[in-house]
Amino acid sequence: MAYAYDDQNIFAKILRGEIPNTTVLETEHALAFRDLYPQAPTHVLVIPKGAYVSYDHFAAEASDAEIVDYIRAIGQVCRMEGVAIDGNEGFRMISNAGAHGVQEVPHLHVHILGGRHMGRMVQKTEG
Repeated sequence: MAYAYDDQNIFAKILRGEIPNTTVLETEHALAFRDLYPQAPTHVLVIPKGAYVSYDHFAAEASDAEIVDYIRAIGQVCRMEGVAIDGNEGFRMISNAGAHGVQEVPHLHVHILGGRHMGRMVQKTEG
């Protein structure tokens, strides 16, 4: 399967240093930074440094080192932000993909949201 990566997306520009961010964590293969429009008291985006459009793209083509580093970075951000489930109330992790997933930026990213009760993620609809 071919994944079309747009190297002019906002996260690619952040990775190149063209757009500033408020970094929470940077590792060899991942960057975590605060969302500009937070939807919860904790709202951090975690992106891989590689050119991956979505999680399925990342899972299919990333190296083992990239995958391990990215997943561990997500866990580290949760602990750093005080939302990890060990002794805390937990968090929501969201990754949108494609048109049906309402993905706005074509670079894999997960949202770590916490600090309050998040409510149900998806409501059943008629039809």
